[in-house]
Amino acid sequence: MNRSLISRLAHASHPVAAPLDDESVRRLLGRAVVRGDERLLDLGCGQAEWLVRALVAHPEATAVGVDVSKDALAEARKQADGRGVGERLVLREEDAGAFASGRGFDVVMSVGATHAFGGLMGTLAAARPHLAPGGRVLVGDAYWEAEPGAEARRTLGEYEDLAATLDRVVADGWTPVFGHCSSRQELDDYEWHWTGALAEWALDHPGDPGSQEALAAADRHRSEWLHGYRDCFGFVTLVLRPTTP
Repeated sequence: MNRSLISRLAHASHPVAAPLDDESVRRLLGRAVVRGDERLLDLGCGQAEWLVRALVAHPEATAVGVDVSKDALAEARKQADGRGVGERLVLREEDAGAFASGRGFDVVMSVGATHAFGGLMGTLAAARPHLAPGGRVLVGDAYWEAEPGAEARRTLGEYEDLAATLDRVVADGWTPVFGHCSSRQELDDYEWHWTGALAEWALDHPGDPGSQEALAAADRHRSEWLHGYRDCFGFVTLVLRPTTP
């Protein structure tokens, strides 16, 4: 079972692939999409839930989502068409880092997909060329809420604390105009949804060749979360504007 399919199954009950509840997503989109007729771009869109919600809320907006996962994009198309915004959403199956467009976008998003660009700063570097004058970036990434242990570092990689993370963003030429630090409930809900949805699929499909692999992936993820990073992991989502044109 490939990573893309595992991710799609794990997000069945939490389509926003980040530890944010519905109200937090709504508030963040409200601070990023301010006119209502913006052109939106999501780099590493996955199932494109951010874009679909923005298009539902803003009937004059249009969007492009870019991702390498055929499975995720198929689900994105299904959701967009089913919620009446399919004609305003273009989906591109390609490496988000290689995506090129002849026009700038008013909002460039990448929440929970910074790994595709080597981290937060790489994501901002990739977003900048796509941004139209006066545009905004909506980006979400992890940070250390407390000093991590060796197991957490092995599982998640290297991050900084919140203050150092924001200092780097500002030094790179961005001004935060809004932000949200995920609550403990949001963080835990996301992990319970991720592991639970994947485990339930495995239990409901015992005859599927991927059932045992899916169940093992859910067990492994749960163990890494509870024994490794639960007490030190944080997630921040920022709305940014370029400090200088």
